[in-house]
Amino acid sequence: MSSAKRILLIIGGGIAAYKCLDLIRRLRERGHHVRVVMTKAAQQFVTPLSVAALTNERVFTDLFDLDDEREIGHIRLARDSDLVIAAPATADLIARMAGGHADDLATAILLATDKSVLVAPAMNPHMWLNPATRRNVEQLKRDGIRFIGPAVGEMAERGEAGPGRLVEVPDLLTAIENHFSSGSENKPLAGRHVIITSGPTHEPIDPVRYIANRSSGKQGCELAMAAAKLGADVTLVSGPVSIADPPGVRVVRVTTAKEMLEAVEAALPADIAIFAAAVADWRVAAPSVSKIKKSASNAPPALSLAENPDILKAIAQRSKGRPALVVGFAAETHDVLVHAKKKLKSKGADWIVANDVSPQTGIMGGDRNTVHLLTSAGVESWPEMTKADVAAKIVERAAKHLASLKRAAAE
Repeated sequence: MSSAKRILLIIGGGIAAYKCLDLIRRLRERGHHVRVVMTKAAQQFVTPLSVAALTNERVFTDLFDLDDEREIGHIRLARDSDLVIAAPATADLIARMAGGHADDLATAILLATDKSVLVAPAMNPHMWLNPATRRNVEQLKRDGIRFIGPAVGEMAERGEAGPGRLVEVPDLLTAIENHFSSGSENKPLAGRHVIITSGPTHEPIDPVRYIANRSSGKQGCELAMAAAKLGADVTLVSGPVSIADPPGVRVVRVTTAKEMLEAVEAALPADIAIFAAAVADWRVAAPSVSKIKKSASNAPPALSLAENPDILKAIAQRSKGRPALVVGFAAETHDVLVHAKKKLKSKGADWIVANDVSPQTGIMGGDRNTVHLLTSAGVESWPEMTKADVAAKIVERAAKHLASLKRAAAE
């Protein structure tokens, strides 16, 4: 990271609070000044004494502390920092933030602060997926609150697994680093809106079965983070994935191709649209409302398929509100460049990013990628690199392309 920063860490009441001890230690190692506010519930999991020993600072716990409030302490804490982090953020803390509550020191600070707030949720998967929590999270995102996570995995409760784990400390450190670097580096996409689609779509056959593919969403997630790092306002429209939401971007969760198209259209206008999602080409025309059972003859059911909306084509060929740069992905298993060139022409996209996703490549679900960039100028074949590096290179090229369009318009 760059120079030392003042970080206010609000520790919520969850078993994952123990991770905050390591987070504090690592932030201090980087030279940052860390002050901590603990909720009443947080003190049931880690002690203020342990936190104070690591921060070398007093730990704040009480909204009605006479000494602090003589100088309106909660306002001072809210303003005297460069970043406020809430971790672990429980379902209750998120709900109270969304409702604008200020009935303890933590929520009073979160309501009074004029600084950026980064929230790292941690809770039972059923609590995270509950419609009430989803509404609260979406409200906070609309209010400008940034989220990192939750991660997916085993929970403290026996037999429980799913989205709800606090992200690991290195991921938190990366999110903090990205936040502080955003104000000091050149941001060629500042003021630009970028829409990115990611992951697979799930097209229902019946309530328990669906048509899908092996897309992990990793490349789309890396694209979103790369665009945000260059200063863009990013909307990530993601199909069902098991990776954590990237920090600093607006995430819209969808399931089907139809929902993905609707979400993209709702997010317009945009300067750049990158369609990295592996959208199912077909859906079952009439999904069963109940689980399909085997027949007495054991004959397989006949599934009538219908073509899904072509999201790339629909946006690339818009007569009004078309993004200045539309980028599609072509995931192929043979004749990669032949099919990608046809796609570039037929869809009306500006660029196509093509790759070979045959099983032996390990690209589907892996961390590395080998792509070809097709534009009106020809084909560029890039060497194998990480998906993060692929994303950074694509987004940097996109930023330069927008700059060239702006220069051309000014001439």
